[in-house]
Amino acid sequence: MNDKDIQSRIIAIIQSIAPELEAGTLRADQSLRRQVDLDSMDWLNVLLAIHDQLHVEIPEADYGKLRTLNELVAYVELKLGAQA
Repeated sequence: MNDKDIQSRIIAIIQSIAPELEAGTLRADQSLRRQVDLDSMDWLNVLLAIHDQLHVEIPEADYGKLRTLNELVAYVELKLGAQA
């Protein structure tokens, strides 16, 4: 799975939690929570859905490192590469 595939999957996950999100307006280098107006419970649901759908373990200690779409994609890509 390449970074474009991962990005598409993450955007789909976010849209399942925040259906009002228009993917074309999303800035990959800015805070997702601010752009999409996700509260802490929504954000936790995003991270849990990434775990469930992409089979990537995200320890709670890493939550603070994952603020932007770019950071999420890089993190998932790194974790998937480590599993291979």
